Amino acid sequence: MIVALIIACEVGFWVLLALGLAARYLLKWQRTSVVLLLCEPLLEVVLFVVTAIDLRNGAEPSWKHGLAALYIGFTVAYGHYTIKWLDGHAAHRFGGAPPPPRPPRHGRARAAHEGRLWLRTLLAAAVACALLQAAIWYVGEGDTSSLRAFQWVALRGAGIHGLIALTYTIWPSKAPEQEEKQLEHRP
Repeated sequence: MIVALIIACEVGFWVLLALGLAARYLLKWQRTSVVLLLCEPLLEVVLFVVTAIDLRNGAEPSWKHGLAALYIGFTVAYGHYTIKWLDGHAAHRFGGAPPPPRPPRHGRARAAHEGRLWLRTLLAAAVACALLQAAIWYVGEGDTSSLRAFQWVALRGAGIHGLIALTYTIWPSKAPEQEEKQLEHRP
């Protein structure tokens, strides 16, 4: 049941996002768009409540509960970022706005961008670990090894992403010569 709910939340996220952006840019219904986009966090609240109820009703803690915590953590950290990114593209495509800025591709600016993304991943891991720890305390005496394992999954994911982001700082990529020449000739 928890896995099906996680899938339903993910599908619901994209459906609400598509409906919200369609209402905003195709139908010009600003208020409806805001209401639809503000319903996004309710999906995670529902997932959180159902997971807690499942554990309270005596379900053995398993990978499903760990996956729910990781999903909620990821959505907390990256949900608004994703909505903002897609809103910029929809505004350009359907609303006549200028194209959204692209992430930097080279140098320190790229390293800073990767560092900010890693901070989001760190937030996702922190939220997931906090939810998992709360579940461990909630369950109490039962077998919580699967929940502890998912805490390590979250921490490993943040660590790996941190190492990748660090490589952009240690070995920043350089712009190809053609791009450097174009940048030199700009006023």
